[in-house]
Amino acid sequence: MRKLLWVIFVFTCYATACEQAPKADKAKVTDAQTVHAGTGNAYLPDTAVSLVEWVGTKPTGKHHGSLKLAGGAIYVKDSVITGGEFILNMNSLQDIDLVADTAMKNKLENELKGDMFFYVKKYPTATFEITSVMPFHPTVDEEVSFKGATHIIKGNLTLKAITKNISFPARIVIGDNNITAVANFNIDRTQWGISYRADKSLQDKLINSQVNIGFNISAKR
Repeated sequence: MRKLLWVIFVFTCYATACEQAPKADKAKVTDAQTVHAGTGNAYLPDTAVSLVEWVGTKPTGKHHGSLKLAGGAIYVKDSVITGGEFILNMNSLQDIDLVADTAMKNKLENELKGDMFFYVKKYPTATFEITSVMPFHPTVDEEVSFKGATHIIKGNLTLKAITKNISFPARIVIGDNNITAVANFNIDRTQWGISYRADKSLQDKLINSQVNIGFNISAKR
């Protein structure tokens, strides 16, 4: 019977264009790595305009939202990024696609901030500490989905007191007085213990474990 239900679910999903995480490079995840203090000039992110966006999907649809930065710094010496850290304000988490339905918007945001997801009351911030930034020079058989990538960023991402090192392509422009960094990638939330409704046997109650993350950071000296 369970097999039959699964077949029905798969057929229904196919027939209704079941939502999946947006097509993007999958972040490589490894154990946490040593973080070295950055050297050189400090560029501070403009928290008013810098933004982290997310897309979560499920069989019946998707939700799109954002997070704001609480602070951080990028260090540059001789036009090379030597280190840095970003602090994410988890209390700033908000949904964007439900602005016309205040009740549903509040319900979703409260769930995401609750203990089944990010447990914002206990963990009000998340951090990303840069461990390396290397120029991206693709080989003939190497391709990334993020077009215009100039660098590969590696760093320790800490969510809910769990730290993993992630690696992803990005487009970085370093000027005399400002830096911009843009990226878009998919990441598996269960790597940080956020496993609520990630079991595929839940069928229509499933929430995809792959979450799409995009960011656009602007930092100034």
